[in-house]
Amino acid sequence: MELQISWFFLWGLLWAIYFMTDGFDFGAGVLSPFLAQSDDEKRIILNSIGPVWDGNEVWLITAGGVTFAAFPQVYAVLFSSLYSALMIILFALIIRGVSFEMRNKVDSPSWRKLWDVTLFIGSFIPALLFGVAFANIFQGIPFDGQGSYHGSLVTLLNFYGFIGGILFLLLFLFHGALWISLKSEQKLQERAIKAAKKLWPFLIIFVVLFLLVSWFKTRLYDNYVQNPLLFIIPLLTGVSLIGSRVFLGQGKLWSSWFSSCLTIVSTIFFGIAGLYPNLLPSSLSAAYDLTAFNASASPLTLKIMLVVVLIFIPLVIGYQIWAYALFRDPITREHLSSEEAY
Repeated sequence: MELQISWFFLWGLLWAIYFMTDGFDFGAGVLSPFLAQSDDEKRIILNSIGPVWDGNEVWLITAGGVTFAAFPQVYAVLFSSLYSALMIILFALIIRGVSFEMRNKVDSPSWRKLWDVTLFIGSFIPALLFGVAFANIFQGIPFDGQGSYHGSLVTLLNFYGFIGGILFLLLFLFHGALWISLKSEQKLQERAIKAAKKLWPFLIIFVVLFLLVSWFKTRLYDNYVQNPLLFIIPLLTGVSLIGSRVFLGQGKLWSSWFSSCLTIVSTIFFGIAGLYPNLLPSSLSAAYDLTAFNASASPLTLKIMLVVVLIFIPLVIGYQIWAYALFRDPITREHLSSEEAY
């Protein structure tokens, strides 16, 4: 039982880390057409995320791999139920990755504009649909005891799913605006800071709305009522979100960005703590719920995987810390003349 609990926590943590890291990539990609007023400024935004975006997506592979290996039944039902949405996300991520490499291969304004559009689309769609997907997981997906999905892609586009999608998009836009402000200078930095300040009130509104609607649309609060100490998690979300705005007003951009990181992680763990022990609740009947205990792999598999995770996850974290530290300075126009620049 301890192994299943450990892997449930790791499953949630890996998804939270993924959204914390790749979230600002998505946000920067969506904001690029609106903040950049010249080709150089677009390249500055592109190069601000260029050295780290592919490393950030390692966490998506890790989170998906953990779902497959530790909770294979959850993986099977989840990917069959959300197949259309996840395939759309996959293709969006592919064209987004290609856009980084292809944009400057041809010296043509129309060519660069094409890949600017694909970067926007490839950032916007995953940011929105990941929110829709996780909101539906929190709410419950209509599958039966055999794991058969009783719905369609339209079923996922419900009121609660829509709120979750907008919430994730706003979280990532705010996160991305802060990142651009850290990695740019002068006018571009000023516009990024101004955008973050404008986005923050809307983010507050949707955080509150999401928490309120979750009370009526999900079973998430059952655990919170049984264990009131869990209310520390949504409280932490509010404190970190307010802190990010306070730090932003004081010009402490790194502190504001780290507060935004904490906001995203605590938002994900609000849902994870409410789900426990469910990994994938069924909206048809609680008897069909897939939990950390009835849908896990064998104890031997979980033990072997735990050893692998304890060895390699710290190495991945160490590498990413090194990469972020190496590329921590703002991108200037001088950097754009480098052969390695996008």
